[in-house]
Amino acid sequence: MKQISSSPPSGTGESGVRALVRGLAVLRHVNMAGEARPAEIAKALDIPRPTVYRLLQTLEEEGYVVFSASNNRVRVTRLAASLGDGTATTSLLCQAAGPLFSQYARKVIWPLDLSVYDNAAMVIQETTHGRSPLSIDRGMTGYRLPVLRTSSGRAYLAFVADEERELILRHIENLGLPEDKPFLDRAYLASLLVEARAKGYATREAGEFRPHTSSIAVPVRIEETTVACLSMIWIRSAMSIREAARYVEILQEIATRIAGNAKPGAGEG
Repeated sequence: MKQISSSPPSGTGESGVRALVRGLAVLRHVNMAGEARPAEIAKALDIPRPTVYRLLQTLEEEGYVVFSASNNRVRVTRLAASLGDGTATTSLLCQAAGPLFSQYARKVIWPLDLSVYDNAAMVIQETTHGRSPLSIDRGMTGYRLPVLRTSSGRAYLAFVADEERELILRHIENLGLPEDKPFLDRAYLASLLVEARAKGYATREAGEFRPHTSSIAVPVRIEETTVACLSMIWIRSAMSIREAARYVEILQEIATRIAGNAKPGAGEG
């Protein structure tokens, strides 16, 4: 393990801070993109290419990124991934959601899912599918949902930061799944996301993912950062999207309480 030097860094003052900020931006970009070429990083972050190369060289020397030997792409290492590991946050979200799901069980009988974004999918972390009498699915914890074709994915895209949204969409485009192609039309997708932001929730209708169900989702936000989405799923023939909208207020209430209780050190008082 490397010894941490007690001598001051070569870059001090404003220049040192600027280099640190840029280095973190580069690391964050590579982590979100999965892998990227230096030129792509420079363009995305509006940082001179020579500066990007220097930052990547330093990050590589310290063990945070590694270059591919075949295509000049860079990706993060396990060391870097451990710094941004969302496991702790996800655990806090689940601990917060579980009791609240039980508390609201009589008010929301339709199944609820709490999902987080992970590698081009929304992953269900906590759910009431197992105990909801109206659920037609079981064993949904850990299930990976498509981003573009679900209400949780659309809600996440609608309320996440612009940079992260663009990286997610590029990732999905690179995967090239035929099921996603119709929803990657940028004009169509933009209209969906604008509508979701205006209403405060996103929807999924039948035929887009599962033919027999529809869903509605709201974001879970901690200090203006979208960390998860809360969705309600119902049998399509039971009610329309418009009728289901009456649940939005209570879903937002649950989402707000999940976020409040998921903050480190928080507790339900």
